[in-house]
Amino acid sequence: MLNKIPKILSPELVKIMMEMGHGDEIVIADGNFPSEAIGQRTVRADGHGGVEILKAMLELLPLDTYAKPVYLMAKVPGDDAPTPIWDEYTDIISQHTGEKVEFLERFEFYERAKKAYCVVATGEEAIYANVILKKGIVK
Repeated sequence: MLNKIPKILSPELVKIMMEMGHGDEIVIADGNFPSEAIGQRTVRADGHGGVEILKAMLELLPLDTYAKPVYLMAKVPGDDAPTPIWDEYTDIISQHTGEKVEFLERFEFYERAKKAYCVVATGEEAIYANVILKKGIVK
């Protein structure tokens, strides 16, 4: 065990975040996301929610300050499903960056996720609870 690493983060996920370079992206995926089909690498975080994983990851992962650092999956047009998790995500993210969260259309999000360094497959039950984070530099 090590000090200051949130216990919710598996050794595999910490290793992946360490391997990532500036500009690499990582996806936090909800339970409905096709993580295994899309991810070049997939880390399982079953049983954990997106909010808890996001908070823990941002304790260690700096966000990019040179490009848009955060993307959420936008709702499919006509879908009126509530998305309260977006407020939770943006509150957490605002503590780490002054940039606004951007939204990507569902299939744009999937295409971008295919290029991500890793997909973290959570057990998050909220829909549209998928987020892409762009790693910044360590200062």
